[in-house]
Amino acid sequence: MRVLYHYAAGPALRARLARLADEGIEVQVCSEADDQGFFALLPETDVIWHNLRPIDSYVLEAAPKLKLIQKIGVGVNTIDLDAARARGIAVCNLPGSNSRAVAEHALGLMLAVLRRIVTFDVLTREGRGWDRPDHIEDTLGELAGRRVGMVGYGSVPRLLAPILTAMGAEVVYSNRSEPPDALGRRLPLDDLLAMSDIVSLHLPLVPATEHLMNAERIAQMRRGSILINTSRGGLIDTGALVSALRGHLGGAGLDVFESEPLPRAHPLTGLDNVVLAPHVAWLTQETMTRSVAAAADNCRRLACGEPLAHRIV
Repeated sequence: MRVLYHYAAGPALRARLARLADEGIEVQVCSEADDQGFFALLPETDVIWHNLRPIDSYVLEAAPKLKLIQKIGVGVNTIDLDAARARGIAVCNLPGSNSRAVAEHALGLMLAVLRRIVTFDVLTREGRGWDRPDHIEDTLGELAGRRVGMVGYGSVPRLLAPILTAMGAEVVYSNRSEPPDALGRRLPLDDLLAMSDIVSLHLPLVPATEHLMNAERIAQMRRGSILINTSRGGLIDTGALVSALRGHLGGAGLDVFESEPLPRAHPLTGLDNVVLAPHVAWLTQETMTRSVAAAADNCRRLACGEPLAHRIV
């Protein structure tokens, strides 16, 4: 079985993938930046392991042997599901494989914004560690004693909530249902926004959630509060967020954006109260180990005609 992993894998991961050949799974790696190489490999590909670069009908047309698109992660908004369905191509994801990594990254963004870690890193590297602007000390804070509102309560908030509670924060959440194991109070979204010092987004991007955080909702957030997003960039109206970060918001920690990768001259890059990361909340060695094992298992299932795990299409 020929697998095309659309990802710029490092040496250790490539070595791990090469060992799958002993099990009849031949994995070819192609960077998401290499369109020419990607399309050259598609005609003989049985399975695509997909990260972030969108898979549309044009990609599917170039892959006549394709039987499975395996998302390495959870969100499938970057896959044309209708086109896959029309071709009879299965689509699966890996729920829970990166939840621990994303939870820890969300926590890291909260701390980085509260403590202005990026700003202090730059000042220190420039030899100006003790020559900081006077206003910065007025923006520094601790998690303890703050209210963290989580929008959505899936696998990531389930891991993050007890950590925040142990650090002395109060957890509240907004969710369509009330999970039996949820920590904190369940609130309507509008109340959560008005009451929280930190708002962290944990939702999939679907039509109902696109621009959930629009100008009106961002305006409902408390003065000086912080917005964290490790889910999908389309949950936020970026223009409205930029305006609010120049006004009443205290800061933001963003791992995802409406358009990725974020261009160098984007307005967010000029704001010193924002911490930015290039959609890497999921990316740890542990996540990759779990993901490769689960994706390879689905390839075995496909080869044996067994039901695929976590099938969406």
